[in-house]
Amino acid sequence: MADRLTGIDVFVRAIRLGGISAAARDLHMSPAMAAKHLDALEARLGTTLVQRSTRRLSLTEAGADYFEKAERILMEIGEAEAEASSRSITAQGLLRVSAPATFGVLHLASLIPAFSARHPEVTIELGFNDRYVDLLEERWDVAVRIGRLANSALVARKLVAMRVVLCAAPSYLARRGTPTRLADLGDHDCLGHTNASLAGTTSWAFGKDGTIKVPISGSMCSDNGEALVRAAIAGQGLVYGPRFIAAEALRAGQLSELELDEPPMMLGAAYAITHPTRRPAAKTRAWIDFLAEALPALGTDW
Repeated sequence: MADRLTGIDVFVRAIRLGGISAAARDLHMSPAMAAKHLDALEARLGTTLVQRSTRRLSLTEAGADYFEKAERILMEIGEAEAEASSRSITAQGLLRVSAPATFGVLHLASLIPAFSARHPEVTIELGFNDRYVDLLEERWDVAVRIGRLANSALVARKLVAMRVVLCAAPSYLARRGTPTRLADLGDHDCLGHTNASLAGTTSWAFGKDGTIKVPISGSMCSDNGEALVRAAIAGQGLVYGPRFIAAEALRAGQLSELELDEPPMMLGAAYAITHPTRRPAAKTRAWIDFLAEALPALGTDW
């Protein structure tokens, strides 16, 4: 394909500039090499495009028709390359971002105005889903993922550290007492997450590596962390999960953080994920750089 395009380029330049030698100089190749490319083009097409003489080139009937089409093809390729080059330098176009639902709603959506002020030519599509999306298959430019990353070929950039917290409303603790040991959890209403294996509906994991499993039960469970926090604020029970969901309620005194005889498991961090087979466009790089700056400032108590 590269040789085919070079042959077309030699042909068009030779006609524009008045000779094969002039086309060769313009393309920084020898006249003999330029002539070979033109010969190969004619052989591939099975027709003569130009009549050559020592003084000038003249187009055949087939050559005149082909020249018009070839010139248009080269122009379109040049425009496409210029546009792609521009987009690799300037942040612009549609940016598709996938993120966990609760984190996206609580924290990413509120950052969009500041990002748009910096990069007004970027349009953002936010997709909130708690499952791991396939970046290539579903055509996402970047995904935000939270936790401890498994070994993966994906390219990850750490954005902000994350912690897990156990908490409850002061009204609940006044009514049911404050647990101080893991063994106390069996006497409490524990609000479990139906999609969280380490903080689920039948057991919660403690210890930095999450190796200490404690049986729990409760009167409510949900697949949404924010719903569990809202129920805990209302006095429904204990909630155990990412601190970024409960941070505002903790600051406001609506929830109290609890410390037991073993620490909560380590959640890890929030990461920006891109695919290694794609060179990130300027819009993607701009978004990741923006998050790496904005999220640590936003999540000082996460």
